[in-house]
Parts: sequence; structure tokens; C-alpha cells
Amino acid sequence: MALKKTTVMVDEEDLALIKEAAAREGRSESEYFREAFHLAALRTRRWGDDWDIPSMDFGGPVSAEEIDRAVSDGVADTE
Repeated sequence: MALKKTTVMVDEEDLALIKEAAAREGRSESEYFREAFHLAALRTRRWGDDWDIPSMDFGGPVSAEEIDRAVSDGVADTE
């Protein structure tokens, strides 16, 4: 991955928190900023195609109680 140097203005309190975390965790401040910048870049992505998300037909409306029961049963099965 090629890196490009840039200058960014940040809130002093945010910078202080990053400096503290970097010292505490033994990471560089730059690593925190690259990670934050990457997350911000990911949030800007847009997909042009529709997502192929399957839909399910339960034959009618499903109540909140039925959902709660199904979730409870599913959790009980994994324990």
C-alpha cells in the first residue's frame, strides 16, 4: 500500500486522546489516523447495483412474539 502524506486539522481534545492511547498501547499516532481515515473512506462507498438479498415469505405477518420465541428457541439450541 502506497502512503501519501497529508495535513489534517483535528480537535485538540481528540488529538490528546489519540496521543494517550498510542502511548498506552504502543502504537503510533499515525496508525490510529490511518485506521480512522480508512474507516471514513469506507463509509463513502456507494454500490451502483442492487443487492441480491433474498426475501422470505412466511405466508402472512409475523408477530413480535413469534420472533422472540424463534430467537429464544435458536439461542437455547446453541447452549
